[in-house]
Amino acid sequence: MSIHEVAKRAKVSIATVSRTLHNNPRVNPDTAARVWQAIHDLKYYPNTHARSLASGRSHLVGLIVSDITNPFFPELVRGFEELASARGYDTIIASTNYQPARIATAVRRMIERKVDGVGIMTSEMDQNLVDEMANRDVPMVFLDVASPARRISNLRIDYVGGVNLAVRHLLELGHRRIGFLGGPSELKSARTRHDAFLECLQNFGIIEDERLIEVGNHRIDGGLTAMQRLLKLDPPPTAVLASNDLTAIGALRGIRDAGLSSPEDISVVGFDDIELAEFTEPPLTTVRLSRTEIAEKALDCLLLNMDFGREGGSEVVIGTRLIVRNSTAALRKRRRA
Repeated sequence: MSIHEVAKRAKVSIATVSRTLHNNPRVNPDTAARVWQAIHDLKYYPNTHARSLASGRSHLVGLIVSDITNPFFPELVRGFEELASARGYDTIIASTNYQPARIATAVRRMIERKVDGVGIMTSEMDQNLVDEMANRDVPMVFLDVASPARRISNLRIDYVGGVNLAVRHLLELGHRRIGFLGGPSELKSARTRHDAFLECLQNFGIIEDERLIEVGNHRIDGGLTAMQRLLKLDPPPTAVLASNDLTAIGALRGIRDAGLSSPEDISVVGFDDIELAEFTEPPLTTVRLSRTEIAEKALDCLLLNMDFGREGGSEVVIGTRLIVRNSTAALRKRRRA
């Protein structure tokens, strides 16, 4: 079955069928409906290989994320894939599991499939591989790790603003002994949140106590063990800010296992606002980082770089906001054991 048969069945031109397949808004809705009905009746499947040869594009985009098991990333992937599909692109997805070496495999797959562009939504990257893609003129968009260049854009997360919101919230509740549960130091995003926390303490006149800073692995088990170490301090913190929500969920478990409760004994704030955060016990106060906005801006930047990126990419700032739930409360005198 060919596109000619579809055009004949729908009584339109071949060009109209092609525009309908690409969701071109210039096609009259009634005409598009007639074309789609013909496609359905004839069980027509477009020859994407032939279309790619004719257009010089594969209509494939790549998306590389850090950890597909972290609820932050499936939400981002879902948004990106839905938006890409609506624009006529299929998505190849790869997860690095926070291992820079796995980027090489992901990049090789992207190049072999001749993707039209790649979104690299991860902190771990090999500059040599990025250079290779740039030399091959592959448009790219990064999440907070690159500088705009020819066909390269960057989404810059306002981590400093988000951490400021969280720390200010805890200070307004009367907390002064605030702990921080960070992520792996090799991840730029984790280092940025850590540095932003220290800068906030300094700006608010809080003396830094390095004992109140522990490092996790951005997963629940890492948050649990990091919180257990903080609880051994005398006195322990009255509040903690976690580098991401999974770490915060682990911290809540550590507090409960120690016979304490949140927020009565220790207030906890996360970062990201994954869907699960609303359903923890207690519901987690967190800094929201919109995956929908990241997906939308990433794809927009990618498409612009694919079409008009000859002169250089752009940088887009992704804002944050505080979502207050039940894991934070005003400081009260610590109850005796």
